[in-house]
Amino acid sequence: MAPKITKDMTFYQVLQMNPDASKVLDQFNLGCVGCLGATTESIAQGVRAHGLDVDEILAALNNIFDD
Repeated sequence: MAPKITKDMTFYQVLQMNPDASKVLDQFNLGCVGCLGATTESIAQGVRAHGLDVDEILAALNNIFDD
């Protein structure tokens, strides 16, 4: 069973699960790799702060595990 990324996970947790997540985040102009908030901020918090759709980004992130 593939891992599931949820909105409550931190960006750091997601990046640890699969470094390719940074490519997905870059597509949404989220520079999470160098952000200090990546270790404490949840996906939901960060995405909302940037005015983006949480469900769209979660779907894109979870797709990297379907390959």
